[in-house]
Amino acid sequence: MAALSAPDMFKLGFIGAGNMAESIARGVAKSGVLPPASIRTTHRRTDRRLVFQSFGVKILETNAQVVDDSDIIILSVKPQIVKKVLVELKPFFSEEKVLVSIAAGIKLKDLQEWSGQRRIIRVMPNTPAAVGQAASVMCAGEMATKKDEERVASLFSAIGKVWTADEKYFDAVTGLSGSGPAYIYLAIEALADGGVAAGLPRDLALGLASQTVLGAAAMVNHTGKHPGQLKDAVASPAGTTIAGIQELERGAFRSTLMNAVVAATKRCRELSQT
Repeated sequence: MAALSAPDMFKLGFIGAGNMAESIARGVAKSGVLPPASIRTTHRRTDRRLVFQSFGVKILETNAQVVDDSDIIILSVKPQIVKKVLVELKPFFSEEKVLVSIAAGIKLKDLQEWSGQRRIIRVMPNTPAAVGQAASVMCAGEMATKKDEERVASLFSAIGKVWTADEKYFDAVTGLSGSGPAYIYLAIEALADGGVAAGLPRDLALGLASQTVLGAAAMVNHTGKHPGQLKDAVASPAGTTIAGIQELERGAFRSTLMNAVVAATKRCRELSQT
């Protein structure tokens, strides 16, 4: 009988202990990818330190200590302060370490220049990470190894689904999956308002709207069928659904969503150039 291979153990550090870092750390610990004792971070605020400590994460005193005591470092600070943070931490990086950035709009070449680090991976997750349903896209720098990519993919798989794409697509990724949850929240709110307008109690309307969106997304993911095919299966001749779809077409529903993604992508491009 073959011996069981030992799990891949490494130390994971977070620079920036905000909501996204918390979601990733919780997902990684809960899924068993790493034990909580292998995760470390720091924060000035006691309440944030206590949140991470509550599920077993090691709290250190400074960002420099986090870098020094980690194999993979996830940079989860606001994009505006990425340069300042990386320049300060530059002396503490080394060739053995992997830098992972989830800061929107910050390119690999800038991350490398500011940190002096060569093994870098960019990841764009989104806020449903908080409930283990993130859509994350990753892109590895030239010096990142296959092992680095596998480890980082395992971390982000713990909070949802992961895709790999060239860096040139990241502005569009931000416009679609990064900003997209907000578009869907608007759609859920509008569906619920429609239910109220049609006579449903508010709680029932909101519950039906959110579960309907969840169920429809699950149908697309699990059946592998094109959304148009699934839509056709609901819309019977001269029925209720096609009457509703006709109103959506009259209001340019599809075109408006397409324009939202394009506008957000354009804005991300502008921000990354400044």
